[in-house]
Amino acid sequence: MPRAGDTFFVTADERTARQIAEKREAADRNAALAKRRKRISLEDFDQAVADGKIDTLNLILKGDVSGAVEALEDALLKIDVGEGVQLRVIHRGVGAITQNDVNLATVDSAVIIGFNVKPAERVAELADREGVDMRFYSVIYAAIDDIEMALKGMLKPEYEEVQLGTAEVREVFRSSKFGNIAGSIVRSGIIRRNTKARISRDGKIIGENLTVETLKRFKDDATEVRTDFECGIGLGSFNDITEGDIIETFEMREKPRV
Repeated sequence: MPRAGDTFFVTADERTARQIAEKREAADRNAALAKRRKRISLEDFDQAVADGKIDTLNLILKGDVSGAVEALEDALLKIDVGEGVQLRVIHRGVGAITQNDVNLATVDSAVIIGFNVKPAERVAELADREGVDMRFYSVIYAAIDDIEMALKGMLKPEYEEVQLGTAEVREVFRSSKFGNIAGSIVRSGIIRRNTKARISRDGKIIGENLTVETLKRFKDDATEVRTDFECGIGLGSFNDITEGDIIETFEMREKPRV
């Protein structure tokens, strides 16, 4: 429905009016989608990296004087966050943030940093419509801290293997449905269903990247079995199991960064 302040236009025929209306409706819909879906922001870098969408933080720097912009750029490029993440200044300049800055940020998924400057007329509206993140600072260290935290959030997580439990195979049972089942006793920790496993014989690994697909206590299914209890372990299609083999289960956990 028309709203107060809307302008009416008259066309020669209904078809022309409909085409214009549909085109404008599509433009408004695309603008609304762009506004809801920011191209990149300092807050969502970690998720973007986790999704494999980005590994470089692109910046556009604008300031009131060239000296401040150069100092800010030098300080940002000295941030050390290790390998796997990069910082790139794709443009820097003096003066207000312009439509050209926003257009460049749109193309290169960049964040605009303004130091003692503000957007020119209608630029904030354009940035909002295009989903471009603009940040404004009057203290250089505040800008450095924000970018450093964002870069550290961009770092890809590191994982380490954590052992969950070990079990010794006492007897092997043949099953037409599940394959070979290792009748075992848990020697340490916990054997848990659906966790990763490897199997070794006389100290040599004979099976890697396996999964505990079946876990039973007597005839009943079990979620986990603890130390000194007996259980039946099925490793899916891996059937090379003999008495005396050691089954080790583990999981990969994210290492906290120091």
